[in-house]
Amino acid sequence: MYEKNISVEYGLIGEKLSHSYSQLIHSRLGSYRYELISLAPDELDPFLKSRAFKGLNVTIPYKKAVIPYCDELSSAARRIGSVNTLLVRGDGTLYGHNTDYDGFLYAAKSAGISFAGKKVLVLGSGGTSLTSRAAAEDSGASSVTTFSRSGKYNYESIYEEKDADIIINTTPVGMYPQNGAALIDLSRFPALSGFIDVIYNPLRTALMLQAEKLGILCTSGLPMLVAQAKSAAELFLSNPIGDGETNRIYSSLLGEITNIVLIGMPGSGKTSIGRAVALQLGRSFVDTDELIEERAGMSVSEIFSSFGEAHFRRLEREAVSEAGKEKGLVIAVGGGAVMNEQNRDALRQNGRIYLITRDLERLAMDNRPLSSSLDALREMKLKREPVYKDLSDRAIENNGVLADAVKSLTEDYYEVFGH
Repeated sequence: MYEKNISVEYGLIGEKLSHSYSQLIHSRLGSYRYELISLAPDELDPFLKSRAFKGLNVTIPYKKAVIPYCDELSSAARRIGSVNTLLVRGDGTLYGHNTDYDGFLYAAKSAGISFAGKKVLVLGSGGTSLTSRAAAEDSGASSVTTFSRSGKYNYESIYEEKDADIIINTTPVGMYPQNGAALIDLSRFPALSGFIDVIYNPLRTALMLQAEKLGILCTSGLPMLVAQAKSAAELFLSNPIGDGETNRIYSSLLGEITNIVLIGMPGSGKTSIGRAVALQLGRSFVDTDELIEERAGMSVSEIFSSFGEAHFRRLEREAVSEAGKEKGLVIAVGGGAVMNEQNRDALRQNGRIYLITRDLERLAMDNRPLSSSLDALREMKLKREPVYKDLSDRAIENNGVLADAVKSLTEDYYEVFGH
């Protein structure tokens, strides 16, 4: 929580901020000091009245609550009815603005989503809902309807709008640590062509993962977060920042957050490659099989022989779910883990997936319950390979020396994320 009598330069105010990326973004935008300031509802009033800051960003649940404290609102903030940026001007007055508007449109455009002539449904009625509604209307949407938990337009009646073109989630449902939660089922909207989720942690919510599977254009809230931060920094510093900085910072941040996930057949070298990649990139390494063994106090083969495969798979789902929620890790998973859709989604939500390939004759078979012979491996590969290929972003061959596979993987990472 915020400590009284301590002044800040710039920062973000909200109720729960421990998992915010705003500080990471602003550190890339300029040399000013930017802090995360968690405020309980009863702390908001004294903090804003203290004027012990130069400029602030505002997030849940205070985008509407800060309005009465502003001496002047920008035309955008006044029209939208939501403020996400505050500036103390030279005369001590407080100016309120909305940079979420530009950030939202940037994210939509980056994903190829157009609102012109489209029927739009908005989930949630908070400050970000007001912003997205205004942006969609200004961009030519034929209609924009807001849905919430109660009232005429709720999450049950929403399925009457089967001809919806675009759905926007502005609620926190599905946000870390409640990964996997979802308010609605996108498959019940056959005309849907676009989905926007303002959540950025995880990178792909359950709804965004569903949109990808359905082939629907979609975006997370991370591009919006970066773009609105750039606009806020311009206001803070009274200095324009090149538009190219938004793309650069987004790519850099995405690379820092994204997990590197290694999948593939048992004995393909996932753990060895993963450890080497983690060491080279300065990341933490997690092997879900090792995590299971540590918690169970016995080896994978002992778990299989003592309790059976079903028990092991339950432990595996827990380990994969936990690892997949985190960011910036290198994760190696057991060969059969991705045969479960829940595990695939857990790994995909924050991960770039690398398939480690190795000739069957080279696969290690020692102490591996399900791959004790070449015949067993051939049958396993026939079943698993289509799933591996469908899930992975890139295949890395590991038939030579370890260093070559590590080099191929890290080069792909650098190319994708511009590091």
